[in-house]
Amino acid sequence: MQVSSSTAVVAAPVRVQARRAWLTWAGPFQPLLRCVLLGVGLLTLSRLALAVWQWPRVEATGIWPEVLLQGLRVDLIMLGWIMALPVLLLPLLVHPGGARAWSWLVRIVCVGGLGFLCFMEMATPAYLQQFDARPDRLFIEYLVHPREVLAMLWQGYRPLLLLSAVVMMLASWGLWRWFRPAATAMQPGWSRRWIWLGWPLALLSVFAAIRSTTDHRPANPAMFALTSDQLVNDLILNSGWSLLQAAYAMRHEADVSAYYGHMDPQLALDIVRRGMQPSSGSPDPEPLVWTDPERPTLHLQTPTRLRARPLNLVILLQESIGATFVESLGGMAATPELEQLRQKGWWFERLYATGTRSARGIEAVVAGFMPTPARAVLKLSLAQSGFFTIGSLLKRHGYHTEFIYGGEAHFDQMRGFLTGNGFDHVVDRADFTEPAFIGSWGVSDGDLFAMTHARLQALYDQGQPFLVFAFTSSNHEPFEYPEGVILPVGPPRSVDNAVRYADRVMGDFFRQAEQSAYWADTVFLVVADHDVRVYGNQLVPVEKFHIPALLLGADIIPAVTSTITSQIDLAPTLLSVLGIAAEHPMVGRDLTRTWPDGGRAMLQFDDLYAWLEEDALTILRPERPPVAGHFDPISRQVTLWPDPPTQQRVQRALAHVSLASWLYREQRYGLPLQASDAQPAVRSLNSPRQRTTAM
Repeated sequence: MQVSSSTAVVAAPVRVQARRAWLTWAGPFQPLLRCVLLGVGLLTLSRLALAVWQWPRVEATGIWPEVLLQGLRVDLIMLGWIMALPVLLLPLLVHPGGARAWSWLVRIVCVGGLGFLCFMEMATPAYLQQFDARPDRLFIEYLVHPREVLAMLWQGYRPLLLLSAVVMMLASWGLWRWFRPAATAMQPGWSRRWIWLGWPLALLSVFAAIRSTTDHRPANPAMFALTSDQLVNDLILNSGWSLLQAAYAMRHEADVSAYYGHMDPQLALDIVRRGMQPSSGSPDPEPLVWTDPERPTLHLQTPTRLRARPLNLVILLQESIGATFVESLGGMAATPELEQLRQKGWWFERLYATGTRSARGIEAVVAGFMPTPARAVLKLSLAQSGFFTIGSLLKRHGYHTEFIYGGEAHFDQMRGFLTGNGFDHVVDRADFTEPAFIGSWGVSDGDLFAMTHARLQALYDQGQPFLVFAFTSSNHEPFEYPEGVILPVGPPRSVDNAVRYADRVMGDFFRQAEQSAYWADTVFLVVADHDVRVYGNQLVPVEKFHIPALLLGADIIPAVTSTITSQIDLAPTLLSVLGIAAEHPMVGRDLTRTWPDGGRAMLQFDDLYAWLEEDALTILRPERPPVAGHFDPISRQVTLWPDPPTQQRVQRALAHVSLASWLYREQRYGLPLQASDAQPAVRSLNSPRQRTTAM
């Protein structure tokens, strides 16, 4: 059927009249409704695309309709926050000259808000691929280090970065023009009376959208955790709201002691102390004595072997080399050098990381500190001085203490934390002269090990005992390493090849170290900070926390520990191996002794806290009941139980996480003051410490 020209001429005025009717009916809310509808469309399309991309995992949960429906609810929460200011200032329209100011405010808020949502959704696929989650707290923390992060993005995600920049510029330009008629040409078709009558309804609508529930607390991410697959739960959210919730949690980290439920500090301390007592058959089995009421976990640890001259210590923290890459731990055969070295030392078969980030690994290995849902203490203000580290302890025993890193030591606040807590000297990227290779995260592991060997020789020649803490970085996205060291398998820039390179140069370092004078007087700890890309379709992917750890050098006798152990157990064990008797506040176990159970580990996974004890799993969740399960170390799968965990297991888990938060917040995790220091008045356990900076 053909349309005559006269019909077409008539159709145009009809469309104009329809648009004017829409403008008249919506009145001053017309641009706000545009913004809401466009935002819902944008976020829904993004969620659909992500769900299709991750369809096998979404389908396995059987809740794909809820993903869309509950996702719409989350989107309205986010859009409600964007609309809050314009709706709050709606009475400007009843004042002369106020309409123009309000119109420009609407234009800026809508374009800025939608631009932010667009940017966050475009950043989501790459972030989700790397971390199996929507942008969260780590996204914010990375923004503090633009040099390293931009270099990583440019090397690993260059096409996506350029495409995102072009799309964002076009989207911003298009939004600015699209809202121009609404913001500048729109005149309120309502009388002042109708504006005053409509304003309370608009405020109520925005309030209802933001709160999204009639419960005593407004909606939060925990309300949308509908499955045991954390990724699917994250798909329900939108990335803008996820990021804002993470920022809110970071500003309220002082309250993490009650994150999973309140526990009295004295009760938590009693439970933790009971877990610190070795079995009666252990060497030196006398009960521990708590030596300082100001620091309630401080106790004297005597070594199981006394030495006339304590040994030197080297800690090699390896970036992201988890059990995934160690064949003898059930992973791929990507670390042959480590497999050979384990025949010469003390090997830990079931050691678990406390978290998923490097700062968490440093916190556990160097400070022996338990994880919490807050950021690692490296990044927190109250831990920048007076906080315990093995460096601060060994320094008091006459050790020279040093940190070696191939990148910028300010990253993750490493320099400030370590130098403020016992480390004498820091070697970082600026100290490497003519390195063989420089990548996004600094010099290569080969350069790092060459520097470490040179420093060990120099320190040994000085005759002073030393602690050297070296942290590798080559096995980090975008997986850059020098050519010619290994024969790549598949794409050169892959995690598998980066692991093979890191393992190869580590093996070269130890072949060199074994021929050096310092070898006989030095103990080496090789341990990962965490596994790479810790995620999975389980509520807590326990198998991704499994990491290798090895003690060798000096007179270490080859041995294997097959019980469950935690990263926080390494530092107390090192003190015993070194032959040092000392007071310290660490609650980890000296593994040279025997213990009355099959071991325990504590795992912080985003906002979940898992307590692994003899393969029984207790998972604490914010604002939701704990979950019980079982971890099978053979299949490496977690099975959740329908029944809740026992009260004893919940208390043990809650005691450790809440006591860690309390020790930090009250600044009770440190060494006794020396005679030259001012002595504060001793307070009881429940008396709060005066402080000016929140956690």
